[in-house]
Amino acid sequence: MAIAKVLGIETEYGIAGGPDMDPITASSIVVNAYAQQGRMRINWDFHGETPELDARGLPGLTSFAPIVETHLANTVLTNGARLYVDHAHPEYSSPECRTPLEATLFDVAGEEVMRRAVMVANESLNPEHMITLYKNNSDGKGNSYGTHENYLVSRDVDFSYVIRAMVPHFVSRQIIVGAGKLGAETDHAIDADPYFQLSQRAEFFEEVVGLETTLKRPIINTRDEPHSDAERFRRLHVIIGDANLSQVATFVKLGSTALLLAALEDFGPEPFPSAPRHPVRAVRAYALDPTLHAVEICDDDQWRSAWDFQDQLWQLADRYVTQRGGEAVADDGEVTLILRQWRELLDGVRDDTDAVADRVDWVAKLRVVNGIRERYDLGPHDAKLRAIDLQYHDLRPEKSLAQRVGLTKLLDEGAVREAVHNPPRTTRAFFRGQCVARYPDQIAAANWDSVVFDLGEGPLQRVPMLDPLRGTAALTQDLLEVSSTADELLQALDR
Repeated sequence: MAIAKVLGIETEYGIAGGPDMDPITASSIVVNAYAQQGRMRINWDFHGETPELDARGLPGLTSFAPIVETHLANTVLTNGARLYVDHAHPEYSSPECRTPLEATLFDVAGEEVMRRAVMVANESLNPEHMITLYKNNSDGKGNSYGTHENYLVSRDVDFSYVIRAMVPHFVSRQIIVGAGKLGAETDHAIDADPYFQLSQRAEFFEEVVGLETTLKRPIINTRDEPHSDAERFRRLHVIIGDANLSQVATFVKLGSTALLLAALEDFGPEPFPSAPRHPVRAVRAYALDPTLHAVEICDDDQWRSAWDFQDQLWQLADRYVTQRGGEAVADDGEVTLILRQWRELLDGVRDDTDAVADRVDWVAKLRVVNGIRERYDLGPHDAKLRAIDLQYHDLRPEKSLAQRVGLTKLLDEGAVREAVHNPPRTTRAFFRGQCVARYPDQIAAANWDSVVFDLGEGPLQRVPMLDPLRGTAALTQDLLEVSSTADELLQALDR
């Protein structure tokens, strides 16, 4: 039976400005400003991190583990999230969430965290050093940064089955959850001279399977770092995806992927459509074709468009829910909403894009860009259009075009504000976030699967959390409320 699809999103934000226009310095200023303003100086604990482990076994000769930069700004928030500098970008990693809607909520809360962070940072900077953040995936100069998803998967599922089942989804889902971009940045895409692509990230992928995340990016990432009990779980680390401003797109991206992973655990890989014979070529070709007519030959000798893949995958997910239920992903009402929105987006991008312009980022962006182009009679590669593309992703409410195009909101603004400060109640993130809020001076460090306490006397004490579904409000809230100090909490845990 499928296990609970605990999930979350890590988003690296585009950054501009800062002293000397140095992105690392600017990113550090943003992260540190938010941490200091919130009096959160909880260090990240790198104990047990294993980015070099490959789910296929020993890494191949061409595989390079991601570099872990332990010296850059890095802290844990009271909502259970991690805020840090990743290479040259500020990154918000949401807390572990139990359902796609909850994960969408904490991703949107991350946008608000970053808005507040840059606002506090800019208060201390000269006007010429002001920093701007963008929720996007490329800088227009050939550099791409990630929006990574994470899903809890049973260790019993052979990783080759994950590859077999999920490649069709990851190469094709961009037709409904792509963020869209003008032009191209990589040699092969520039040769095609596109006016518009469906995805910000697709052109940067070069391998089908691999360990890397910044070089030779793979469609299926093999990092075997579960941040949990490695004998029971694996964490599917998905690096092929765009940063969405549409809440519905984020919800469908997470929900569809979670349902398909649950179906894989219960049905095996056989019901999934045959993968493209050349997946890298397919993901690029599909991105370059907003008409959705591009087709690719598959391993079963059938030609499929991205829409064909998504249609078959929706049918599989719908059949799975009918036969097995969707409780591994969410309750019945939320699962029904996932399937309905997925279906509406899929039919809309084929039959009537205007009907889904309020939910599909690339459709909304293309409408704005085309409107400006026609109004001012601009050429397809005019710099003004590139500026409009970027402005879609601007986090500043008064500048963001995504705030003005009428995107449907799934989430209540009050719930978003609440999620900025408070963790989800349904996973171990509750315990982590509450400990950070209640005992900040008695925590030496924390990470996804443990909290390390410093009581001032004796050795540091680590509280492990190897099951993502332990440490919930239901299991720990009463204990936390009667423990006024970390010492009392640890004594109670010992009992």
